[in-house]
Amino acid sequence: MRRLLLSILASGFLTSPAWAAGAARSDPAFHAQAGNIWEELKQHLEEWGGRLCEHFDYSSPQEGRPLISFMLSNQDKLQLSAGQVQTLEKLRNDFRRQSIRLDADLKVAEMDLAQLLDADSPDTGRVESKVREIEKLKGDLRLARLRAIEEGKKVLSTEQRVKLKELLGGSPSDHTHARQTDRPAP
Repeated sequence: MRRLLLSILASGFLTSPAWAAGAARSDPAFHAQAGNIWEELKQHLEEWGGRLCEHFDYSSPQEGRPLISFMLSNQDKLQLSAGQVQTLEKLRNDFRRQSIRLDADLKVAEMDLAQLLDADSPDTGRVESKVREIEKLKGDLRLARLRAIEEGKKVLSTEQRVKLKELLGGSPSDHTHARQTDRPAP
């Protein structure tokens, strides 16, 4: 991360007209360019931080676990049948596909919002509409995850659900594994 930040800063300064000319100018164009670079860097770092938070999943424990992946990684302990494994893998893969599509739509909507906000006088109606679209996409992704998890739980027998609760409530390493495996799959 530190190398990335330094390379971005270095490329911004090395490609600037002031550096190429070999003199430190107080040219307004240079300051505007440097300001734009800083703003762009800030935006990228904020996006990266958001993705990092999503990766480590700071949501509530009940919805944050990639539970289906956890079930599959513990199929021997849960004594899952071949049919159960196949159903769980299908649920996980279907969610991944949906998640990828929604995430792409979300990124495009964020780009659209940034473009709207870059206008000299942003249209607040369009901005509000785009913000609502973005929040709807986030909600759709969260609901898809919860639905997939609930469908995955239905695949298990009563005994297997009890065993799953034991595994999840076991050692801290079990709980950590359940929260970090194969993100973003449920």
